[in-house]
Amino acid sequence: MNMLTSEWIALVMTGLGTLFLIGEILVNARGIFAILGIGFMTVYFTVALETSSLILMLIIYFSGILLIVIDGKLLNDGTLGVIGAACMLTSVAIAAPTFGSGLYAIAGVLIGGLSSLIFLKVFKRRDMWTKITLMDRLTGDAGYNTMTDEYGALLHKTGITLSDLRPVGTVRIEHKDYSAVSTGQWISKDTHVKVIQVDGTGLKVVPLTDEA
Repeated sequence: MNMLTSEWIALVMTGLGTLFLIGEILVNARGIFAILGIGFMTVYFTVALETSSLILMLIIYFSGILLIVIDGKLLNDGTLGVIGAACMLTSVAIAAPTFGSGLYAIAGVLIGGLSSLIFLKVFKRRDMWTKITLMDRLTGDAGYNTMTDEYGALLHKTGITLSDLRPVGTVRIEHKDYSAVSTGQWISKDTHVKVIQVDGTGLKVVPLTDEA
């Protein structure tokens, strides 16, 4: 008897698997969450699929996890994270033996991913996510030098974007490259911008056309 004929089991297996795998990415669980997550997802795919399709779906699912890790550690703009999430959802849906269990499996991934945020309240957060959320602002009151001489001198300087700012990207000012953030809008590559704010080693820029 196929275990996934009980559609709610797909919800449980993908939910717990994703909960622990995303939890391992978010917090330092010393690999325990990773082992649990891999176990749940392997059981789900093994029961749902034939051997010939099993490896492919596992690759797609865990490639999605890898893309989320790469996004969090290197890019921090969410693009690869969205693609990774889509890979995870696609793999569990395709693997499901029925349309209903596929919907339950997708719901499990979504619920598990969102529920993993609870771990942030209990366990130590991984360093790479503090870069994204900026939970601790680098202010003078916190004991940081909030404006180095080099970055402070960039205030009101103009430059050009080397990548799309969505809203984070790279700009070139006076022949040097810096990480910068827009005021919320998408700024395209090769746009002339002006620095309107410097906070620590972070630059906030606007297009020259928006300066007024």
